[in-house]
Amino acid sequence: MPGIQKTNAARLLDKAKIPYELIPYEVDENDLGANHIAETLGEDINCVFKTLVLHGDKCGHFVCVIPGNCEVDLKKAAKVAGAKKAEMIPMKELLPLTGYIRGGCTSIGMKRQFPTFFHTTALDFETIYVSAGQRGLQLKIAPKALIDYVKASVVDLTINPTTNQDE
Repeated sequence: MPGIQKTNAARLLDKAKIPYELIPYEVDENDLGANHIAETLGEDINCVFKTLVLHGDKCGHFVCVIPGNCEVDLKKAAKVAGAKKAEMIPMKELLPLTGYIRGGCTSIGMKRQFPTFFHTTALDFETIYVSAGQRGLQLKIAPKALIDYVKASVVDLTINPTTNQDE
């Protein structure tokens, strides 16, 4: 792919012989969200996934990969990770912990392999988009191949708007 620098995540996928496409997009420093990426790529927001790093009180750090238009349900995330409570890590901890910056975090090739959980809808698509490990570059990849590669579990992780009455 001329003109596109391969990221560490892409090199790891190459080594594992997992097919993917590197898809560049225009970065907006004021909007690093998945909605911007989906719009820029002309893709359904439901197949553009964001990678979040959380910390559980009993289990330490773990990773949730959820659709870009969804919010992680901290109770569900804590439960699947084996914790009573979980919270998003402070932004300043992201780079030292994972090796990635906000807007460029991916579950592939973090400094340490953390327990990883993909939202169930990832398997609804032939391919999904996740960060390639830097801002401005997405991986288009078969979700099952990615989930198997990062040894992730597939679980319900998001807030369901119809069940929030008990909050």
